Amino acid sequence: MVKAKVLANYLVKAYEEFTDSPFGNSELKLQKLMYFIQREALAIDGQKLIDEDFEGWVHGPVLPELRFFFDEESSDDEDVVEISEREKYIVSNVLDQYAQYAAWTLRDMSHNEECWKKSRIGLDDSERGNVIIPIDDIKLDANTVRLYDSNWGMYLDEFDDEPEEPNYLQ
Repeated sequence: MVKAKVLANYLVKAYEEFTDSPFGNSELKLQKLMYFIQREALAIDGQKLIDEDFEGWVHGPVLPELRFFFDEESSDDEDVVEISEREKYIVSNVLDQYAQYAAWTLRDMSHNEECWKKSRIGLDDSERGNVIIPIDDIKLDANTVRLYDSNWGMYLDEFDDEPEEPNYLQ
Protein backbone atom coordinates (compact mmCIF):
# COMPACT_ATOMS: atom_id res chain seq x y z
CA MET A 1 0.00 0.00 0.00
CA VAL A 2 1.00 3.55 -0.57
CA LYS A 3 0.41 6.79 1.31
CA ALA A 4 -2.30 9.02 -0.17
CA LYS A 5 -0.02 12.03 -0.74
CA VAL A 6 2.59 9.93 -2.53
CA LEU A 7 -0.03 8.42 -4.82
CA ALA A 8 -1.67 11.82 -5.38
CA ASN A 9 1.66 13.27 -6.54
CA TYR A 10 2.10 10.36 -8.92
CA LEU A 11 -1.50 10.62 -10.15
CA VAL A 12 -1.16 14.31 -11.01
CA LYS A 13 2.02 13.67 -13.00
CA ALA A 14 0.55 10.60 -14.73
CA TYR A 15 -2.62 12.53 -15.57
CA GLU A 16 -0.60 15.32 -17.17
CA GLU A 17 1.36 12.83 -19.26
CA PHE A 18 -1.76 10.87 -20.21
CA THR A 19 -3.84 13.91 -21.23
CA ASP A 20 -0.97 16.16 -22.33
CA SER A 21 -2.61 18.90 -20.31
CA PRO A 22 -2.19 20.36 -16.82
CA PHE A 23 -4.13 18.80 -13.96
CA GLY A 24 -4.86 22.21 -12.49
CA ASN A 25 -5.68 22.50 -8.83
CA SER A 26 -9.02 20.69 -8.71
CA GLU A 27 -9.13 18.96 -5.37
CA LEU A 28 -12.56 17.61 -6.30
CA LYS A 29 -11.14 15.82 -9.34
CA LEU A 30 -8.17 14.54 -7.35
CA GLN A 31 -10.39 13.14 -4.59
CA LYS A 32 -12.72 11.35 -7.00
CA LEU A 33 -9.88 9.83 -9.05
CA MET A 34 -8.24 8.64 -5.84
CA TYR A 35 -11.50 6.95 -4.81
CA PHE A 36 -11.80 5.25 -8.19
CA ILE A 37 -8.19 4.09 -7.86
CA GLN A 38 -8.96 2.46 -4.50
CA ARG A 39 -12.12 0.85 -5.88
CA GLU A 40 -10.26 -0.39 -8.98
CA ALA A 41 -7.55 -1.97 -6.82
CA LEU A 42 -10.18 -3.78 -4.80
CA ALA A 43 -11.92 -4.92 -7.98
CA ILE A 44 -8.71 -6.32 -9.44
CA ASP A 45 -7.33 -8.30 -6.53
CA GLY A 46 -9.30 -7.42 -3.39
CA GLN A 47 -6.34 -5.52 -1.88
CA LYS A 48 -6.31 -1.88 -0.80
CA LEU A 49 -3.93 0.37 -2.67
CA ILE A 50 -4.19 3.46 -0.44
CA ASP A 51 -3.30 3.28 3.27
CA GLU A 52 -5.71 5.95 4.51
CA ASP A 53 -9.50 5.75 4.92
CA PHE A 54 -12.07 7.58 2.84
CA GLU A 55 -14.86 9.54 4.51
CA GLY A 56 -18.34 10.21 3.11
CA TRP A 57 -18.44 13.96 2.56
CA VAL A 58 -21.04 16.08 0.76
CA HIS A 59 -19.36 15.80 -2.63
CA GLY A 60 -18.47 12.12 -2.41
CA PRO A 61 -15.69 10.00 -0.93
CA VAL A 62 -12.79 12.07 0.42
CA LEU A 63 -9.35 11.35 1.83
CA PRO A 64 -9.02 14.00 4.58
CA GLU A 65 -5.20 13.80 4.23
CA LEU A 66 -5.57 15.33 0.76
CA ARG A 67 -7.67 18.28 1.86
CA PHE A 68 -5.79 21.41 0.73
CA PHE A 69 -3.39 19.19 -1.26
CA PHE A 70 -2.78 21.86 -3.88
CA ASP A 71 -2.21 24.55 -1.25
CA GLU A 72 0.73 22.66 0.23
CA GLU A 73 4.21 22.52 -1.17
CA SER A 74 5.01 19.00 -2.28
CA SER A 75 8.06 17.69 -0.53
CA ASP A 76 11.04 16.24 -2.33
CA ASP A 77 10.63 13.05 -0.30
CA GLU A 78 7.23 12.40 -1.86
CA ASP A 79 8.63 12.96 -5.35
CA VAL A 80 11.44 10.47 -4.78
CA VAL A 81 9.27 7.58 -3.56
CA GLU A 82 8.87 4.94 -6.22
CA ILE A 83 5.50 3.27 -6.57
CA SER A 84 5.02 -0.34 -7.59
CA GLU A 85 4.10 -1.67 -11.02
CA ARG A 86 0.73 -2.74 -9.60
CA GLU A 87 0.06 0.82 -8.43
CA LYS A 88 1.10 2.29 -11.79
CA TYR A 89 -1.10 -0.22 -13.63
CA ILE A 90 -4.16 0.65 -11.53
CA VAL A 91 -3.61 4.40 -11.98
CA SER A 92 -3.28 3.84 -15.73
CA ASN A 93 -6.55 1.88 -15.82
CA VAL A 94 -8.37 4.63 -13.94
CA LEU A 95 -6.96 7.37 -16.16
CA ASP A 96 -8.01 5.46 -19.27
CA GLN A 97 -11.55 5.28 -17.96
CA TYR A 98 -12.00 8.57 -16.09
CA ALA A 99 -9.44 11.22 -17.14
CA GLN A 100 -11.82 12.48 -19.81
CA TYR A 101 -14.43 13.58 -17.27
CA ALA A 102 -14.76 16.95 -15.57
CA ALA A 103 -14.55 17.13 -11.79
CA TRP A 104 -18.30 17.56 -11.29
CA THR A 105 -19.07 14.60 -13.55
CA LEU A 106 -16.71 12.47 -11.45
CA ARG A 107 -18.45 13.78 -8.34
CA ASP A 108 -21.82 12.71 -9.75
CA MET A 109 -20.39 9.26 -10.58
CA SER A 110 -19.15 8.87 -7.01
CA HIS A 111 -22.65 9.65 -5.77
CA ASN A 112 -23.83 6.42 -7.41
CA GLU A 113 -21.57 4.39 -5.14
CA GLU A 114 -23.48 2.48 -2.47
CA CYS A 115 -20.62 2.86 0.02
CA TRP A 116 -20.88 6.64 -0.19
CA LYS A 117 -24.69 6.58 0.10
CA LYS A 118 -24.43 4.35 3.17
CA SER A 119 -21.92 6.74 4.80
CA ARG A 120 -24.39 9.60 4.35
CA ILE A 121 -27.35 7.95 6.08
CA GLY A 122 -28.82 10.35 8.64
CA LEU A 123 -26.95 13.39 7.29
CA ASP A 124 -28.47 16.39 5.59
CA ASP A 125 -27.37 16.97 1.98
CA SER A 126 -25.30 19.96 3.08
CA GLU A 127 -23.67 18.34 6.16
CA ARG A 128 -19.97 17.65 5.67
CA GLY A 129 -19.97 14.32 7.45
CA ASN A 130 -16.88 12.50 8.58
CA VAL A 131 -18.07 8.92 8.65
CA ILE A 132 -15.32 6.55 7.57
CA ILE A 133 -16.34 4.45 4.59
CA PRO A 134 -15.48 0.88 5.57
CA ILE A 135 -13.22 -0.89 3.10
CA ASP A 136 -15.70 -3.78 3.00
CA ASP A 137 -18.35 -1.38 1.69
CA ILE A 138 -15.99 -0.17 -1.05
CA LYS A 139 -15.32 -3.84 -1.88
CA LEU A 140 -19.05 -4.33 -2.45
CA ASP A 141 -19.01 -1.50 -4.98
CA ALA A 142 -15.83 -2.95 -6.49
CA ASN A 143 -17.75 -6.16 -7.17
CA THR A 144 -19.90 -4.24 -9.65
CA VAL A 145 -16.94 -2.83 -11.62
CA ARG A 146 -16.35 -4.02 -15.16
CA LEU A 147 -12.59 -4.56 -15.14
CA TYR A 148 -10.57 -2.68 -17.74
CA ASP A 149 -7.02 -3.37 -18.91
CA SER A 150 -5.19 -0.23 -20.03
CA ASN A 151 -2.39 -2.29 -21.58
CA TRP A 152 -4.80 -3.90 -24.05
CA GLY A 153 -7.30 -1.05 -24.18
CA MET A 154 -10.24 -3.33 -23.52
CA TYR A 155 -12.37 -4.79 -20.77
CA LEU A 156 -11.24 -8.10 -19.34
CA ASP A 157 -14.51 -9.81 -20.21
CA GLU A 158 -13.84 -9.02 -23.88
CA PHE A 159 -10.83 -11.34 -23.81
CA ASP A 160 -13.28 -14.26 -23.69
CA ASP A 161 -14.58 -13.22 -27.11
CA GLU A 162 -11.20 -13.72 -28.76
CA PRO A 163 -10.95 -16.95 -30.78
CA GLU A 164 -8.48 -19.41 -29.39
CA GLU A 165 -5.33 -20.14 -31.34
CA PRO A 166 -5.38 -23.62 -32.81
CA ASN A 167 -3.11 -26.05 -30.99
CA TYR A 168 -0.95 -27.57 -33.72
CA LEU A 169 0.94 -29.74 -31.25
CA GLN A 170 -1.94 -32.19 -30.75
